[in-house]
Amino acid sequence: MELILWRHADADEDEEDLSRKLSAKGHRQVAWVASWLQQRLPTRYIVYTSPAERAKETAVALGVETKVTKRLAPGAAVADVLELVDWPNRTGSVAVVVGHQPTLGRVAAYLMAGVENDLSIRKGGLWWIARRDREGKPNVVVRAVISPDVL
Repeated sequence: MELILWRHADADEDEEDLSRKLSAKGHRQVAWVASWLQQRLPTRYIVYTSPAERAKETAVALGVETKVTKRLAPGAAVADVLELVDWPNRTGSVAVVVGHQPTLGRVAAYLMAGVENDLSIRKGGLWWIARRDREGKPNVVVRAVISPDVL
């Protein structure tokens, strides 16, 4: 299984939290990262997104159907995210999760170290994490860490 944790891009600050839309900077960030992802994603993958407008706008940039779920709303628990994507049981698939800090950073930390620590993922940035079996043992590897300001 491969899991892409994509934090929503930069958003305007002048609205109620779930209604906040991407800023002009956020739209640029999304375009860069979506283009990078589209060149690397397999033909089949699933995209889950928070119901927050800024997250939905981020996810839609991939140009595929997205599944909006309250389980990814701001303040979601690590366990909710892992259960949603069926980590680590789902095999041979890629799931893209578009959500928020600190949840996504905590998921990345948990998958890498087994502990829910605060790990920062920049707005518009992503962590691509894969789980594989090596010599009969589970192994978690980081495939990529992308920040939109370096693309």
